[in-house]
Amino acid sequence: MGKKAEWFNDENFWNYFSSIMFDEKRWAEIPDVVDAVMKLARFADVGVIERRGKALDLCCGVGRITSELARRGFAATGVDITPSFLETAMEDAAYEGLNIEYVHSDARSFTRENFFDIAVNLYISFGYFDEGDDDLLVARNVAASLKPGGSFIIETLGKEIAVRDFTQGEWFERAGYTVLTEYEAVDSWAALKNRWILIPNSALEANETQTPQNPKNPKRIEKTFTQRLYAATEIRSLLFKAGFSKVELYGGWDERPYDQNAQALIAVGRKE
Repeated sequence: MGKKAEWFNDENFWNYFSSIMFDEKRWAEIPDVVDAVMKLARFADVGVIERRGKALDLCCGVGRITSELARRGFAATGVDITPSFLETAMEDAAYEGLNIEYVHSDARSFTRENFFDIAVNLYISFGYFDEGDDDLLVARNVAASLKPGGSFIIETLGKEIAVRDFTQGEWFERAGYTVLTEYEAVDSWAALKNRWILIPNSALEANETQTPQNPKNPKRIEKTFTQRLYAATEIRSLLFKAGFSKVELYGGWDERPYDQNAQALIAVGRKE
């Protein structure tokens, strides 16, 4: 009997849901996010291209961050498991004339010894795996792939924030869909179970009957998945265990403290 497929290997999920998760606001904020990334990685002198070096965008999606890193003078590599995302990223890079390497790989198996100066894993793409040891494996791979002095920057939803802002569900309209969501804490807040339902507004306007997903003409698209949550102390311990010599935690891209007013959990692991 084969191993159960992991939810993030469902390419249809990413194709349908990417416009919901990565809307225009997310695109517009990319330059500011990369500004903050460069500051945290100690590449604050934005005019010094020769100091940029090599950058890894792990779980890069369609290459939003990868492209911006390349524009800033980095030799950028994007790694993702979703083929259609990588195809889009490569087309966009070619159109803009950016020299970016895109690699189709699972984050658990990608490593390049002492190669990168900076690595990023952004937009809550850490903690997808069923086993916590796989998250540690990813962090160890990144630590091995960084040169001495390199930094690994993770942006995720901290467990403390998930508890503070928890809601059982909501609905909103975005990208031509009505979106219904349900959330459930599982395993004593070790993870958050998500149920997302997309209903095309065109189907609602036409008063069409909602039916199970049809790839050719879906009237209702549904996905349930679970993502591991990390408290700040837990992700700090994980990064130390992975081999980073120093770990810094922040509550937002403005480097505010990770406290009751935190907007996100930003973890920075540094390799000596």
